[in-house]
Amino acid sequence: MKKIFLISMLAISAICFSQTPEKMSYQAIVRNADGNLVSNQSVGIQISILKGTLSGAAIYVESHSVTTNVNGLVTIEIGFGGKVTGDFSTIEWGADKYFIKTETDPTGATNYTISGTSQLLSVPYALHAKAADNVPNYQVGDFLYGGVVFWVDETGQHGLVCSKKNQINAIKWFAGTFGSTQAKGNGLYAGKANNSIIISTHVILGDDGELYAARLCNELEITENNRTYGDWYLPSKFELYLMYENKEIINLTAIANEGESFVNDVYWSSTENSVNDAWGLDLSNGQESIIFKSFANNVRAIRSF
Repeated sequence: MKKIFLISMLAISAICFSQTPEKMSYQAIVRNADGNLVSNQSVGIQISILKGTLSGAAIYVESHSVTTNVNGLVTIEIGFGGKVTGDFSTIEWGADKYFIKTETDPTGATNYTISGTSQLLSVPYALHAKAADNVPNYQVGDFLYGGVVFWVDETGQHGLVCSKKNQINAIKWFAGTFGSTQAKGNGLYAGKANNSIIISTHVILGDDGELYAARLCNELEITENNRTYGDWYLPSKFELYLMYENKEIINLTAIANEGESFVNDVYWSSTENSVNDAWGLDLSNGQESIIFKSFANNVRAIRSF
């Protein structure tokens, strides 16, 4: 009569090293159908890491040939086996639930006849730390996402970039008709809403058909590294001031990437002041000023990432 063997997980343990180990220590006890230990016997084991559910896709598979001890115990290092498919080092442990599927051949070969799956409830801290180490941290002055980074949030993953060149050196703020747009937003990301409000309101107030600051940014497309970015907007007064504060490093990065420096003159913000005027900023000295919407000033578009 053919024997049926059972394998049960005993524990998953881990030791944190000074450098992140690409492995997890795994122990299991192998028993036969009668519940007796399979002692001092060679067994073949295949380990699969499944993503999401018990029946999820196997994102990593490896095989081991090990010998049980007198207590039927086997110890293996997941990540150090014979790789069948996948890359253990690239698993994003914090991104989803993961399950370990264990398949065993009690004869020591690879004809796996015993299978069991259980959720991986804990992951070694070092592997979580490594995943965090692989997440990029952006800094002011980096050139990416279509422009030059001039602000990043506390995570280092999100922020604002400005284009590497002026969009234009002389353009009016409005669409030809004075009136209140209520584009009063000022602060981080406020320019995006302002930009939409300005354009939609001028459809009602009156649009002479000529290009103006907000519409220029809205229609802008910039291609860098074979990727086109089209979600640009006119910065709020606060966002424009952040650009002034980081003007020197922005200029250096822009020039290094075939861009240009800011001109020492006034730039439009998207923040409206009243029916007739809006806020501008002189990038030569950081001086804010209220300017008639019909005046022509510089524009440097921004986008968020």
